[in-house]
Amino acid sequence: MKLHTCAHLMSLSALLALGCHSPVDDEGSTVPEACQATPPVVAPQKTDILFVIDNSGSMREEQLGIATELPAFLTALKAGSGVIQDFRVGVITTSVYQRQRFPDGGEVLRSFPDQEGKLQPVRDESNQPTAERFIESSDPQLLPKFQRLVDQGTSGSGQEAPFEAVRLAVASPLATQPLAEGGNGGFLRDDARLLVVVVSDEEDCSSEQRPPPVALGQDTSVDSCTAQGDQLTPVSEYYQAFQSLRDGRGASREVLWATIGPVALTDKRAELTTETVGSTTYVRNVDCPTSYGPGYRQSAMAQAFDVTKANLDSICKPSYQQTLLDIAELATVAQSVAVVNLPDPRLAVVNVTRSDGSVQTCTAANGDFRYEPPSGDRPARIFFLGTCLRRVGDTKVEVKVLCAG
Repeated sequence: MKLHTCAHLMSLSALLALGCHSPVDDEGSTVPEACQATPPVVAPQKTDILFVIDNSGSMREEQLGIATELPAFLTALKAGSGVIQDFRVGVITTSVYQRQRFPDGGEVLRSFPDQEGKLQPVRDESNQPTAERFIESSDPQLLPKFQRLVDQGTSGSGQEAPFEAVRLAVASPLATQPLAEGGNGGFLRDDARLLVVVVSDEEDCSSEQRPPPVALGQDTSVDSCTAQGDQLTPVSEYYQAFQSLRDGRGASREVLWATIGPVALTDKRAELTTETVGSTTYVRNVDCPTSYGPGYRQSAMAQAFDVTKANLDSICKPSYQQTLLDIAELATVAQSVAVVNLPDPRLAVVNVTRSDGSVQTCTAANGDFRYEPPSGDRPARIFFLGTCLRRVGDTKVEVKVLCAG
């Protein structure tokens, strides 16, 4: 008989009186015979947030638009969907390289040694760079620092490579190289989720090859990164690399991805069209008039992480407030929580309080969650399943134990 079909939060002696099997008697059982004085604790949710800002010549208004809406974004993050949030934010750019080809056959290859996946310096009130490379959620100056950090200017590469920039940022050697030596060491924490937010008005042109196989031409009516897209590193390879990330203790890292990119305003589709302004023809997304690409790869990456495209929105929106609020909700609703002081998952009852005040009761016996035991100094985790998947708007998650009294 399943424990929770007999009673919720009853003593084991009461359960046995009703004919329930006692796991205390099982060989090798870790179930305590008496109630513990200290209840299980849900640890704060740790999220490392990496914004990838397009700093090409067309992005001034979009950077300002993001910075303007950061107050609402941070407020929503701190609300936390019922779980305390412990987050930090850093920024990299989409600038990795720029290969330019000219009509006479000549080429120029430009590199960006101070960018290329490196966390950009936080600037002080006088707009001077500091030694800081990321900002903690507890920092009283989080908002103004973050707003200055999003402003990455417009002198970067016109060959945007957000996927490659992220790969460089979160992999060795940068991920482990100390900040003082120009690396990103210390940004990614053990037991922390990674949320990547790409902000760009152009198509991704990422490749692991050097020099990159795609060269930008002079004809603005042709998007070279789309026309030669089969030469780029496939989106699926980047996706698998991100999904395979592990923390410093060998645990799988939960990775979330959101994109504010060149997709359609009405339905987020990726589709190519052109527009002629004066005597110049530009490549656009069919329903995104300020874009400079169709968004095929940008859309594909977002959908690899979420087939519903809830993590994807258009860079052409007049305001990014709702978009950022949706991303904040994505960041705060994890489908797993770390737990300590849980002697045996068979006795765990997880209560999730929904937005309407109702309480969903979840147990392992009913297949409502999966339990991952602790390893070394890594805490145990509960992964929500089925009807007990966490939702946007949940206000509380509480773990209780059925035990003898």
